[in-house]
Amino acid sequence: MAPPSKAGAALAALREDLVGDVLAPGDLGYDEARTVFNAMIDRRPAVIAQCADAADVVRAVRFGRELDLHIAVRGGGHGVAGTALGDGALVVDLRRMHRVTVDPVAEAVRVEGGATMSHLDRATEPYGLATTGGRASTTGVGGFVLGGGTGWLDRTFGLAVDNLLGVELVTADAERVHANADENPELFWALHGGGGNFGVATALTLRLHELPEFSIVLLMFLPQHGPDVTRTFREIIRTGPDEAGGAVLYLTGPSDEFTPPELVGKLVCAALLTYAGGEDDLRKLAEPLLALPHEVELAGDMPYADVQCMLDFPPGMRNHWSAEYLTALPDDLVEVFCARADSMPVPTRTQHLLFPQGGAIAAGPHEYPVPYRDAAWAVHPLALWEDPADDERATAWVRDVRAGVRPWSTGAVYLNFIGDEGPERVRAGLGEGNTLRLEKLKRRYDPDNVFRFNHNIRPV
Repeated sequence: MAPPSKAGAALAALREDLVGDVLAPGDLGYDEARTVFNAMIDRRPAVIAQCADAADVVRAVRFGRELDLHIAVRGGGHGVAGTALGDGALVVDLRRMHRVTVDPVAEAVRVEGGATMSHLDRATEPYGLATTGGRASTTGVGGFVLGGGTGWLDRTFGLAVDNLLGVELVTADAERVHANADENPELFWALHGGGGNFGVATALTLRLHELPEFSIVLLMFLPQHGPDVTRTFREIIRTGPDEAGGAVLYLTGPSDEFTPPELVGKLVCAALLTYAGGEDDLRKLAEPLLALPHEVELAGDMPYADVQCMLDFPPGMRNHWSAEYLTALPDDLVEVFCARADSMPVPTRTQHLLFPQGGAIAAGPHEYPVPYRDAAWAVHPLALWEDPADDERATAWVRDVRAGVRPWSTGAVYLNFIGDEGPERVRAGLGEGNTLRLEKLKRRYDPDNVFRFNHNIRPV
């Protein structure tokens, strides 16, 4: 860290030069600016630079390097692991940079680094176009894509990185670079799963696909029907087209107009079957599920951008997430998955998800550092709760889910789904064969490991 006099002069200069705002401890708005989605994260950065454009990002990174500060990057979304903040660090906050520019002729979209899925999906919707996004409208596009990107459309259009056409990046040397298939191709490869290790992504260009119709069937069941629901859902996916997706999930019955009063606040099993097409075809696919005894039925055509909002999580809750990717979904595993719901923290916003892979995911490019591509299914326990007294109960449940399904695990993991689970899990999320290649590239672009508040790749 620089001497106080130098630091003070540099901070004053940054306040003068940045188009956006600069916040330091004691400034009005500092505490609000350091509040993140996960209430378990409480860190005090030295400086928060709320950047207005890519030039601001360059100024902020240059300031950080001048004062020998480590740099955290805050995109537009959840960042459930809390990597958007670092004690004593510089935070490059991109949330003001959320412009989305659609080129319907080229079927491509340029998305600034602070945009959320809602910004992206609402911009492409009028053109009948979409690309693979997450499973919530509040997910940040930048971190989502650079980490690999799985969502309701991935069986149809591939993982988000399969649709990545280019990245505009500010490196640790405060240089602006472009990476695509022709320009800096090795860096471009690394950005297909390597996350924020190589710089600040100020904008991404993504391939779009025609999506004139989208439809869903959402059913809620009493929890004892969970095994039948899961097996039925499994067979629909096995025999159905790649346009079909969705999840089986356990959750606390929500207090909305669709949920019967006797289910509100109680454990329920739900099946969400999504379809990149119209309601008539989806209903034919869903017939085996519809034939099971259910308590709630919602079905019909629904704009994809609206579906993205269905599982949005409120900010300010305590969060602990993880995942295991699975070789198959035999009946024994179905029983284990459903049994783990019995100890789920209820009533909370916790969800216990099982969703399919396959389709365009498995058919996509295998050279990228996304080793979970070949998994058949994934289990994703998301614990969300309010009371700190429930911390151990909630985190233990997530650990128990992972332990229960581990006999069927491929060993790979999608890093955006997990917090800090140690360096071995990072390697599992990148692939053993890719890790050394990524570490060498990290040495080239960030030899001092300035960008370390992430699922970190260390320079070698």
